[in-house]
Amino acid sequence: MPVKKARKTKEMAVAQNAQPPRARILSAAHDLFYHQGIRAVGVDLVAASAETNKMTLYRHFDSKDALVAEYLQEVATEIEASWDRLAITHADDPKGHILAWLAETGRQMERPGSRGCPITNAAIELPEPDHPGRAVIEAHKRGMRKRFAARCRAAGLKDAEMIADQLVMLLDGAGVAMQTIGLKGPVASLLRHAEWLLGAGSSR
Repeated sequence: MPVKKARKTKEMAVAQNAQPPRARILSAAHDLFYHQGIRAVGVDLVAASAETNKMTLYRHFDSKDALVAEYLQEVATEIEASWDRLAITHADDPKGHILAWLAETGRQMERPGSRGCPITNAAIELPEPDHPGRAVIEAHKRGMRKRFAARCRAAGLKDAEMIADQLVMLLDGAGVAMQTIGLKGPVASLLRHAEWLLGAGSSR
């Protein structure tokens, strides 16, 4: 291992160890659940990756399902925070706000090692209606649809509710397509279709 890479790896490990156990567990869960899949990762692996043990993990989270729900809530909060941040810079441009957020989300989805949208991936893995993670997923998706619809109405678009539905489906579709046809292509297509939808809504 090159000296510079070894030093960077050691620094990352030191930084992780400086975090309290709960934060380390959530950080490990984020990485493992996203890259390997929620079903494929057990609490033993999460605990080991967080440099702790199962007893400590269960002291902070009642079950793996509770850990999954917390992981998803953190992801949803990050996504919604990016929407709110862009809302400030596009306060008078609702269509620009939607497109800027989709572009930023697309850049995140296209980063190296990406597996698309973590919320959409989790929805596929967690079909049980009583899983605590489902409530987080569904609340987030409903919230994003409401955000799209509100901005479409603010832009004076006709059929704002229908356009919001289509934007959600385009976003989810792009996330899934990235895992079937590769990282390049789906996001560009998402943005083209979103621009067309927003423009078509203005002319109706």
